[in-house]
Amino acid sequence: EDFEGRNGKLGKGKKGKKTLGEKLKGSEVRGRVNGHHQENDMENLSLFEIVKLGKSATQSVVDDWIESYKTDRDPALLELINFFIHCSGCKGVCVSEMFRHMQNSEIIRKMTEEFDEDSGDYPLAMAGLVWKKFKLSLCEFIAVLVRQCQYSIIYDEYMMDMVISLLTGLSDSQVRAFRHTSTLAAMKLMTALVNVALNLSINLDNTQRQYETERNKSIGKRANERLELLLQKRKELQENQDEIENMMNAIFKGVFIHRYRDVIAEIRVVCIEEIGMWMKMYSEAFLNDSYLKYVGWTMYDKQGEVRLKCLTALQGLYYSRELNARLELFTSRFKDRIVSMALDKEYDVAVQAIKLLTLALQSNDEILTAEDCESIYHLVYSAHRPVAVAAGEFLYKKLFSHHGPEDEGRPRRGRQCLNANLIRTTVLFFLESELHEHGAYLVDSLWDCASELLKDWESMISLLLDEPYPGEEALTDAQEAALIDIMLCAVRQTCECHPPTGRGPGKRVLTAKEKKTQLDDRTKITETFAVALPLLLAKYSVDPEKVTNLLQFPQYFDLEIYTTGRLEKHLDALLRQVRDVVEKHTDKDVLEACSMTFHALCNEDFTIYNRVDIVRSQILDEQIDKFHRLLEDVLQEGEEPDEDDAYQVLSTLKRITAFHNAHDLTKWDLFTSNYKLLNSGLQNGDMPEQIVAHALQCTHYVILWHLAKVSEGSASKAFTILCDALLIFSYQIVASGREALEPLVFSSDASLQSELLNFILDHVFVDQDEDSSTDDEANKIEALHRRRNLLAAFCKLIIYNVVEMKTGADIFKQYMRYYNDYGDIIKETMSKARQIDKIQCAKTLILSLQQLFNEMLSDLGCNFDRSTSAFCGIKELARRFSLTFGLDQLKTREAIAMLHKDGIEFAFKEPSPQGEGGPPLNLAFLDILSEFSSKLLRQDKKTVHLYLERFMTFQMALQRDDCWLPLISYRNSLQMGADDDTLSVISGMSSRSSARSRRSKPPAASKRKLPEGTCESSCSSSDVSVWVNREQSGPHTPVMMSSPHIVSTVLRDAKKLLPEQGYMGVYSMSNETQHTPLQQPSQVAWMMAQKQQQERASLQYGKMRGHIQHTIRRGSGLMEDDEEPIVEDVMMSSEERLDDLNEGMDFDTMDIDLPPSKNRRERSELKPDYFDPASIMDDSVLNVSMF
Repeated sequence: EDFEGRNGKLGKGKKGKKTLGEKLKGSEVRGRVNGHHQENDMENLSLFEIVKLGKSATQSVVDDWIESYKTDRDPALLELINFFIHCSGCKGVCVSEMFRHMQNSEIIRKMTEEFDEDSGDYPLAMAGLVWKKFKLSLCEFIAVLVRQCQYSIIYDEYMMDMVISLLTGLSDSQVRAFRHTSTLAAMKLMTALVNVALNLSINLDNTQRQYETERNKSIGKRANERLELLLQKRKELQENQDEIENMMNAIFKGVFIHRYRDVIAEIRVVCIEEIGMWMKMYSEAFLNDSYLKYVGWTMYDKQGEVRLKCLTALQGLYYSRELNARLELFTSRFKDRIVSMALDKEYDVAVQAIKLLTLALQSNDEILTAEDCESIYHLVYSAHRPVAVAAGEFLYKKLFSHHGPEDEGRPRRGRQCLNANLIRTTVLFFLESELHEHGAYLVDSLWDCASELLKDWESMISLLLDEPYPGEEALTDAQEAALIDIMLCAVRQTCECHPPTGRGPGKRVLTAKEKKTQLDDRTKITETFAVALPLLLAKYSVDPEKVTNLLQFPQYFDLEIYTTGRLEKHLDALLRQVRDVVEKHTDKDVLEACSMTFHALCNEDFTIYNRVDIVRSQILDEQIDKFHRLLEDVLQEGEEPDEDDAYQVLSTLKRITAFHNAHDLTKWDLFTSNYKLLNSGLQNGDMPEQIVAHALQCTHYVILWHLAKVSEGSASKAFTILCDALLIFSYQIVASGREALEPLVFSSDASLQSELLNFILDHVFVDQDEDSSTDDEANKIEALHRRRNLLAAFCKLIIYNVVEMKTGADIFKQYMRYYNDYGDIIKETMSKARQIDKIQCAKTLILSLQQLFNEMLSDLGCNFDRSTSAFCGIKELARRFSLTFGLDQLKTREAIAMLHKDGIEFAFKEPSPQGEGGPPLNLAFLDILSEFSSKLLRQDKKTVHLYLERFMTFQMALQRDDCWLPLISYRNSLQMGADDDTLSVISGMSSRSSARSRRSKPPAASKRKLPEGTCESSCSSSDVSVWVNREQSGPHTPVMMSSPHIVSTVLRDAKKLLPEQGYMGVYSMSNETQHTPLQQPSQVAWMMAQKQQQERASLQYGKMRGHIQHTIRRGSGLMEDDEEPIVEDVMMSSEERLDDLNEGMDFDTMDIDLPPSKNRRERSELKPDYFDPASIMDDSVLNVSMF
């Protein structure tokens, strides 16, 4: 369209007036939102920014624009054009010169050139609450704009023509943002126009009716002037309606026809959603096959969200009975497709398809064939609950909602009531579905729509107990069994208030109203079945299936009702029936149901306990005495028992075993009797197999009941034994040529490792105040001794790669808090873990810090103060972790780099809770991470800084607020010394060694020397790989360490358990450490430049290594090795001072001398104060404040 002639229509326009953006400066309307003045004015904001902020009412924004348009329509229309362009995410601006002299296609081409498509983000596609609100604001703006202009402006043949032409051109763009935004705007514009057309149609009908009424009057009473006015008004309304129809046709043919099949699913969804609105709003014009066909075709769309939108659009049409009649042709054409969509792979689509069929069924019961209905019926057994519930509602509407005239006279209770007939129908459906094991699924599917029917216990009991009336067909045996099963499932659903297993999330927290309903229903169930259950058991006592289900009802009783309702006689009747069932049956399920019934009734909290316990004891006494008599007869005969004797023994043993499963029968000493029976069968070899199996099972229950009585103290022993068993049967069992033992290797899974770790966290890391079982100091020391044994047992699993190293994160994070109690164990574990895999150890350390940081966030919130003790404690722990890496930066180069990489990723992982522009949630973690910056080589600091900048935006680099200080301080820590790249590794090492040598002093008397081999490592400097692009290779083969002692030998004498003796010789190995080559990733560019220098550095380093190690150990205070006061190491043997760490790990937790002190000589001088933290750690030596 050529826009050059547009100014010719502007005869009434006034020049020099302010545009909408200029009018917003100091505007009273713009300065008030909901009657309150705004602090910040809205000056210089574009229409897009005003709508995006959403601080002003849409009505006032539109009114201001209309006022601006009436004053000077060209600038106002230009602002509206830029509004749609900016809503698409385009930064370009259409200036007045372009508006006057360029066609729409040229403007769009120009905007496309200025569009930034690199990110792919635009307002409608961006996530976040701000942009979701913007989409709603955009749609509301268009609707309000058309509504406010519907009486004048939209008919000026200028504004609407320009907007429709622009949106049509944008919707045909190759740029997705333009196409999506303009389609949404055009569809919302069309919806607004449909609303205008509907109003015009109503007004036109009213005017026509008034005109006809006036014209039909007699000539004397007829007002000719009124007739002329009505005629003129009708003509004007007709012209307006024609013009609106032209606009709608332009949008429909120019946008909808092309975009409802767009390649982008979101655009197709917009089109289908809006056409559904048109057909529902203005059915006279749009509810016909010409428009319905587009919805029908789109139901075959490949995207589930598009199919879903088609179904929801149709639901709005089928819901209205008036509109239903116009859908007959569409239904006959697309019914099969809708039925097939009930089996859609997308569950949401399937649910809506079933709901649509249910709505269609209400209008015309004959619309679906029997085959169509059967395809929906079986979905009540679906594991996906929403699908099953929708199918249950369909089933209920189809089978249960039709009541004939003959149903009105039925009684409300009894066999002939309406519910009884519906229950029969439910039973028949259950039997015909041939899924008799899934009655709980059927009940759950019908629960939402037919819960009142399923809770009609009286009608169900009447069908089972009452005699049929003359001419009434009685229930068959299969129908009675199905009814009892459905009745039990309904009782269970009522009392448990959650779906059956395998369907739904499981238990949930009930509301107060739901809890009250649950209690009321449970009371009604108890009152009803307490009377009926003995009668039902008496009638069906010989049927195992029915009896098994009936005996499960007492589990859901409120036992207090037996006393408050004076139902003791019915309780006695129930106990007699259960006793008869025990004597009659030998079926396992029936006997176990009887056992569980007594278990439910034998509750000491209720007064009926004594009454039930007497009957239970009588039954058990009779059965056990009978078993002893039969056993004596069998043993005295000394020959194979005959069939009758074997049956008596087997049936009695089955009853006893079933009861022993739920009841403690240890006082009857069944173990001795079963042992005699099994021993006789073993010697004679003539015992029937079933008797042996049940005797073994009964013995199994005897052992389980004894184990259940084991005290908590034995749990620690069991944990220690389990740790030792895992260690024995780990991969090391096949070492040294023992490949034949490979079938015995056992690898712990994630669940077992989690259970072991949880046990340690619950029983080891506890404060002394929490241990209320110990009062005096001696007992406290003994309890600490046991906890240290448990921790050492678990740490050995980490060191020997029995459990994953990352499980040590929960241990390492306790290093500072429990330093007095377990500091030596945790530090030794970190040291050994670093020898096995430096990188994985570093990742574990940073993981422990991340866990503490997350715990702090959950406790203090995201707006915490970095001066709090919790944050300072984490930072202090990071400093201590950093010191454990030592001075040799070359050996720990890759580990430190990987640590920084994980820390940076964690810091920028979560977005800002304050929205766009705020600091990331975990940004303060960089302050903790800066404690490790000193361990980076100069050239590595630059690499880490480059990696950090990947996560930073330009705005982040300019921030100087307090919340951004962690990022600033971390960047500064990386930039310190990173600019000087000329300093070689050799010169750096030489300067460090010379400086350390000048500061070296003679060793203090209270310190012990460590062997030089402690600090040695086999890591080659030339094999260090870069961490930024590091590929994750397979798990490293752990270093084979020397044989450990077993914690379960804690009662042995330490001096008799020598390292070379081992534990049954399982771990006898060479004293030399066996290193398995590790597969390292390839080197990268920034490492190649240093390769030759590093090789020369390695030679020089080998010469000075001994001198450096000696200097490190002789330093005073807390050195880089994190040296603390010497304490007795629980993980080292008490036979020697401190063996070479690389040569073996011959430690035994039995050799713990408590309390740990600064040196061994002080152990002989312990004061009466057995537990003094100062004897373990002296703040004056550590020069740090503990928390």
